[in-house]
Amino acid sequence: MKAGYKKVERMTRSMRIIHWINVISVVAAVITGLYIGHPYYQSFIADPAVDKYVMAWNRWVHFIGAILLDVTSIVVAYLYFFSRFEKPYKKIIPTGKNVKEFIEVVLNLITLNRRKNFDSSHSDSFNVVYFTILHLMLVWMLLTGLQLYVHGLASGHSSIGDWWPWLLHFATDWTIYATGGSLMDVRISHHYTCWWIVAWVIFHVYYQIWRTIYWREGDMAIVFGGYKFAKDEK
Repeated sequence: MKAGYKKVERMTRSMRIIHWINVISVVAAVITGLYIGHPYYQSFIADPAVDKYVMAWNRWVHFIGAILLDVTSIVVAYLYFFSRFEKPYKKIIPTGKNVKEFIEVVLNLITLNRRKNFDSSHSDSFNVVYFTILHLMLVWMLLTGLQLYVHGLASGHSSIGDWWPWLLHFATDWTIYATGGSLMDVRISHHYTCWWIVAWVIFHVYYQIWRTIYWREGDMAIVFGGYKFAKDEK
């Protein structure tokens, strides 16, 4: 360890597993979702009997990716309040300390690290709020996606019973009215939210690289080993 630095644990093994499941799931869901909305590739096999299953496979991968994101979001929501490692919800509460830290992190970013009046050894309020926004978008994608899915069950029946379409309608029909009054509005909202998530990911990757370069504390290593090396102020 370099002199003047201390090793700080920032992500547990379970948190890192959730992170990489989310990475793979988001990539899979975006690629297949864009295909479902507007097919932009076909199979390399000229046989029409094989080619017709391309959409079906894309829908299956999209559905599995969405399920994984939904499950991890539920786990993350639980950990926000009950994690024994850290409780992120404490950083979301708009207390004077959290608001001040949030502003200082933003100023640190826009001044290119010329101003740094906060402790970067722990998860700051800016990052917690930023990740909370991601998971809220994922929840919205879940609700609108299930509304689009249940619309395909026009008969009101499913292979696992009539209770499943009923439950989905009960839980997601309100998204039609919330987005404008039609299923197309739900589809458009689902599509636009996808691009907001892509934009979120781009900034997230950029910011992690930015912090690694400017802070020199090894932030990029957190998602691989769970640790970073913060400056020891003692």
